[in-house]
Amino acid sequence: MLKNQVETILPTDWGSFKIIAYSEDENDWMPHIVLVHEKTNFNETIPVRFHSECLTGDIFHSKKCECGQQLHSAMGYFEENGGILIYLRQEGRNIGIINKLKAYKLQEQGKNTVEANLELGFSADSRTFDEVIEILNDLNVTSIYLLTNNPDKVALFDHSSIQLMGRIPIEIKASEESKSYLKTKKEFFKHLLDL
Repeated sequence: MLKNQVETILPTDWGSFKIIAYSEDENDWMPHIVLVHEKTNFNETIPVRFHSECLTGDIFHSKKCECGQQLHSAMGYFEENGGILIYLRQEGRNIGIINKLKAYKLQEQGKNTVEANLELGFSADSRTFDEVIEILNDLNVTSIYLLTNNPDKVALFDHSSIQLMGRIPIEIKASEESKSYLKTKKEFFKHLLDL
């Protein structure tokens, strides 16, 4: 069971957030991170994004994906409206950074992101999102708007105690380098994208 291990205040370019580390073990050096914007109103439906860690996109602004741009777009939305970011430690659709870079090498040889993962012996997407429900329940969140294009994330709330009141698209214009990646998201994963 995930536990709130520590929380404190984090001032950012998008305003101040309460930052919380969630893990099963207080010595876990890769906890899930939750940011609750200072404008968040727990008496209303809360905007939420859960975002899987993408070191290459979030930190180094890789053009192969739109992850970092989605993250920053969500932060900007929370600056205006309040909201909660759940940052899941699921690098590379949960295959880890080393295997993700191996997948990148296979993509250089013409594979798409799904084909690369399968060739490495993984499923197309190894993530689960059950932790999100656990965290939102711990935060006493009962009603949300979800910032996502991913239908699997929307479906997560079908049989949960948390009421999904609507989806907020968070679409980023494709770059030359990200076109193939976004095409795979739309065609294979059925992401709700207008390419």
